[in-house]
Amino acid sequence: MASKKFMDALNLLIEEKGIEKDVFLEMLKESIGKAYKKNYLNPDANVRVEINEKTGKFRLFELRTVVDDLDDEDIELSLEEAQAINPNYQIGDVVETEADIEHIGRLAAIQTKQLFRQKIRETEKETLYNEFADKKDDIITGIVDRVEDKFAIVNIGKTGAFLASNQQIPGEKLNEGQHLKVYVSDVDRGTKGTHIVVSRTEPSFVKRLFELEVPEVYDGTVEIKAVSREPGERSKVAVYTSNENIDPIGSCVGPKGSRVKNVVDELNGEMIDIILWSSDPVVFISNALSPSDVKWVSINEENHSALVVVPDDQLSLAIGKRGQNARLAVRLTGWKIDIKSVSEAVELGLIDLQTVNNTEESSPVDASFEEEFAQEMLDEAVEEAVVEEAVEVAEEPEIEEEVVEVEEEPTQSKKVIEYEDFEDLDDEYSKYDEEIDYDEYDEYYDKD
Repeated sequence: MASKKFMDALNLLIEEKGIEKDVFLEMLKESIGKAYKKNYLNPDANVRVEINEKTGKFRLFELRTVVDDLDDEDIELSLEEAQAINPNYQIGDVVETEADIEHIGRLAAIQTKQLFRQKIRETEKETLYNEFADKKDDIITGIVDRVEDKFAIVNIGKTGAFLASNQQIPGEKLNEGQHLKVYVSDVDRGTKGTHIVVSRTEPSFVKRLFELEVPEVYDGTVEIKAVSREPGERSKVAVYTSNENIDPIGSCVGPKGSRVKNVVDELNGEMIDIILWSSDPVVFISNALSPSDVKWVSINEENHSALVVVPDDQLSLAIGKRGQNARLAVRLTGWKIDIKSVSEAVELGLIDLQTVNNTEESSPVDASFEEEFAQEMLDEAVEEAVVEEAVEVAEEPEIEEEVVEVEEEPTQSKKVIEYEDFEDLDDEYSKYDEEIDYDEYDEYYDKD
């Protein structure tokens, strides 16, 4: 039934399937044993198969238990028959009798072949699942094999991964043969095989890309605490380090913005705001609303909400185009944020002018920053004057450059999280869309 030629073919199959030789041989033995029992013994019978790896010869042994009262000769052997083979056999011993497999019928051979193929498929599924289960929540690079209206198939080695259209970055065009980085969002072991789902819209995709580009993030020196994202448009990334000698934002931006630019290029031009994370929710929320200034923050721990007051001329910047900056800040921080201008807050009685102008109460940071407050207020006054001048003569490029330079100062820390009802937020804040040029604040992407 087997030969050296057969074993050579089997070795080629082992190499092709990538399954260990011992596993393959055990599958073959099991297939032969099942086929033999099905055709010549009852299903409860026990058999043992030996395979000589050098010659390719098979040996099959029927295993029977020695009993005093014989009931089923396929699984039992009488004491007299057993002692005829070997006088030392006693009740309860197991006797192995070699079967003649040289003349096994064609039907048994076909069944062996079918069972062997089935075992190979099952083992392949298991091997594939184990390989990609370890890669869940990680980035892999594949080649686009097929592009359809509602999905794309990405070849990731031994199988293809499913990339749905709603998991593709809006506006990007995929082409067959294109190398593509994807985020493994799910690995499902179903009845039809291992199903691998990948994505390019997950917030964690941005985090993994920074791990690839920034050594400090990869080795854990700089931590990415949170990411909020609107795919294809903008992301906010909160970073932190316990090492006082390292600038976490600068590490992620890289020399001349090279590191963040590589991430932006992979995301099809999606803008990324990098902000400083803080355990203090007041500071964190203030940073998350960058690039706008924050005058005052009030925290409601019970409702997990915050009231934020910004200068009148910064309201549209804090809210963002179609409410985007506010939404991202909400998602990033996890706090529900209500944004008011100074005049609105005073009119509603939420604060008074004395509170706004008071040094201790107007600062969104804790008391440890009081010594720096005087300089911050001076910088703020200069900044507001420059912004007003820029709005009046927006056509003059010199003024636009000054506005960008002012915005690169300490307000770079940015953080994000989100409102529960974004549709209402879009409608409420859409009136601010035409009041400011948001592109002036994308400081990382205009550098040479």
